[in-house]
Amino acid sequence: MEQEIGRSRVLRDRVEAGDLLGRRLIPLRPRHPLVLGIPRGGVPVGREIARALAADLDLLVVRKIGAPGFPEYGLGAVAEPDLVEFDAERARREGYSIEQMAPIIARARAEVARRARVLRGGRPPVPVAGRTVVVVDDGVATGGTMRAALRALRRRGPDRIIVALGVAPAEVVPTLRAEADEVEVLRTPSDMSAVGEWFRDFAPVSDEEVRAALTADGAGGSESGPRRNVDEGAKR
Repeated sequence: MEQEIGRSRVLRDRVEAGDLLGRRLIPLRPRHPLVLGIPRGGVPVGREIARALAADLDLLVVRKIGAPGFPEYGLGAVAEPDLVEFDAERARREGYSIEQMAPIIARARAEVARRARVLRGGRPPVPVAGRTVVVVDDGVATGGTMRAALRALRRRGPDRIIVALGVAPAEVVPTLRAEADEVEVLRTPSDMSAVGEWFRDFAPVSDEEVRAALTADGAGGSESGPRRNVDEGAKR
């Protein structure tokens, strides 16, 4: 296992992951960047990237669409604002009918809307059309939900999508590149059982921390226009 090469390969925490990813992304010179952290673990990572790029920070609230009786078996995802990416053909092959899936999809849509309200306090998502969007999470295991979220995000009209992750299995990275314009991953182990094993500190992130990240230093925005950082020219 790659982790056994040395403890130096294990990231200290999400803040370090964000700092390292921010440094990697600066040379890409993203135009009019918007950082979207996937709650909850992606938000502390995204905050550091937003600081490095002097970018706006917002959320990308996503919910996996699981199979009946097997919620961890992903058949798609719901991403705000109410965009559904569902693999109906695969569901049929697995023996699941539309009638079985409909209530699961409805619950996922309701949960995405609820989480977005709770975490943003009723504020609408920052518009992504025409912008370079950096989608951030602390890590992915299979990448299925992330891929569905990226397909949904593409429908909102961003100019460019960059995925930034702390850790992802080596075999998953090419599947993410098929959905994004750029993919940056700090750790790509060939044998990975859990995202948390690649962080020394993988403490849960609270809703309060997510809300604080969105309001810190003027991050975030609204449909009337994004709020810029106080010093846009500085790397904080």
